[in-house]
Amino acid sequence: MKAVFLDFGTMGPGLDVSGMRSLLPELEVFEVTEDSQIAERIQNAEFVLANKSRLTKELLQSNPKLRYIGLTATGTDNVDLTAAGQNDIAVCNIRAYCTESIAEHVFGCLLNLTRNLARYDATVRAGLWQKSEDFCLLSLPIRELSAMTLGIVGYGELGKGVANIASAFGMEVLISARPGTETIDDNRVAFDELLQRSDVVSLHCPLTDATAGLFGEDEFRKMKSDAILINTARGGLVDSAALVAALQSGEIGAAAVDVLPKEPPVHGDPLLDYDGPKLMVTPHIAWGSNEARQAAIDELVANVAAFLEGSERNRVV
Repeated sequence: MKAVFLDFGTMGPGLDVSGMRSLLPELEVFEVTEDSQIAERIQNAEFVLANKSRLTKELLQSNPKLRYIGLTATGTDNVDLTAAGQNDIAVCNIRAYCTESIAEHVFGCLLNLTRNLARYDATVRAGLWQKSEDFCLLSLPIRELSAMTLGIVGYGELGKGVANIASAFGMEVLISARPGTETIDDNRVAFDELLQRSDVVSLHCPLTDATAGLFGEDEFRKMKSDAILINTARGGLVDSAALVAALQSGEIGAAAVDVLPKEPPVHGDPLLDYDGPKLMVTPHIAWGSNEARQAAIDELVANVAAFLEGSERNRVV
């Protein structure tokens, strides 16, 4: 059974793939595969494993031996699922592999911003504490999470993981109803109400036609002037230029962004040009703890094993 892993390099170093090789002895692992190389590398393959490589309708239709596509991600937007179904190709994603990693990243960012940790470190290194007239230097505000309300947009596995930690900090947690929906149950609040009441808004929803550009000028105007936006979901959920404008004008207090609409941002992004203490930008690493990355590989192995045994696990097609 010919098998290929097209972009193993995107998973980072130090991972154990012995379990995968025992299932697929003929597995060929490529660190990187350019779009122009995919057709040649998957030719006659029965199993294709990938993270971000794009598998189009044309690629799937031209490979009649292809039986299985295994993704090392929850998102499936890089695969033409309709074409997969039409050609009897199973597609499996992975789930719940990086909840702790992302949730911890959210609160790492939140604690840095609310307690001004990086800025206080900078004041010490600049010699300002040494010149203080008092034993401490309270030159920047410090906020307690227990006095804050956290709004979560997207209440799947990741959103629930963030909510659990927030509750441990004593935060009030609001869960957004789907934007635009008219039916709101007792456990959720309207999207606009969440924007108005939350001190922190954390995004964990998928990028779809309905959520693209979900946060723009109107949404930032509705938020508190000291509110914090945290996006570890998808860059396309947020209008980058509108976020920069909101930070510059003081419409919101701060933001932490781990994702951008185009990654890597080779053509730039307005958020990369912002210069100030109100914004943290990290390079899509919230998911990437050592433990989460290995869990992703282990989930991939479990999915393949289930398929070979004739059962379904994490099937999306």
